Amino acid sequence: MTRFASCTAGGAALWGVATDEGMIDLSPDFPHWPSLREAIAADGLHALARAARGRVVTHPAGSFTWNIPIPCPEKIICVGVNFPDRNAEYRDGQEAPPNMSLFPRFARSFTGHDQPLIRPPESALLDYEGEIAVVIGTGGRRIPEDRAYDHIAALTLCNEGTLRDWVRHAKFNVTQGKNWDRSGAMGPWLVPFTAPAQLDDVRLTTRVNGEIRQDDRTGRMLFPVRRQIAYISTFTTLVPGDIIVTGTPTGAGARLDPPQYLRPGDVVEVEAEGIGILRNIVEDER
Repeated sequence: MTRFASCTAGGAALWGVATDEGMIDLSPDFPHWPSLREAIAADGLHALARAARGRVVTHPAGSFTWNIPIPCPEKIICVGVNFPDRNAEYRDGQEAPPNMSLFPRFARSFTGHDQPLIRPPESALLDYEGEIAVVIGTGGRRIPEDRAYDHIAALTLCNEGTLRDWVRHAKFNVTQGKNWDRSGAMGPWLVPFTAPAQLDDVRLTTRVNGEIRQDDRTGRMLFPVRRQIAYISTFTTLVPGDIIVTGTPTGAGARLDPPQYLRPGDVVEVEAEGIGILRNIVEDER
């Protein structure tokens, strides 16, 4: 399957098709699409896949750095507490709530594949949360659940890195703990969404230094992706390039006994069937 990616080479941002050998830069051929966001808005992924056929790699592996696939989405909306065991971690005696928990993240809070996750000097409690993210292709408002998949253009991976003490600075919100610059990661690429099987029951794992910490399947989500799109589009218009981060399984470092937060040198890998592996190493902010 064709994989679309954004990167930087020689100080210039570019986008195109990722292969095992490197990148095929397509951005000069489509100057009317400054990024993959505009290509998705124009329903252009099929055209890009055709344009890449028979082309040779323009930027070999190691000659570029990965960026987040959609550089400037209008919205990144994250779904919290969306797996049964994750809900149980809160130990509040409550069954799954009738509606999902949501919070925003800013694009600046994410870095690309193989780029460092940054632990800031203000907190040592940087944690990982492996997730699948969906990219909206066709916008809409009040999208019915049975049509929700028609609005997805592509899938990617997300490490929704969190500063645990900062999510508890206020009573009703977690935004400040979720938005530290480069505390999370997204990528490596976009995989076009073409069939329900790509989301309905997919294994999702997170490894830290090779040890599996999170391991679950999307079929166990409390609020499936169809429901997420329908619910979110009730109160806000979804537009092409918007990203919904769909929820993380149990096993984050804060919930281990004793807690195990990320430290410089740790390698975090988020993997999902059919999408790939998102890998990052942790560094302290310089």
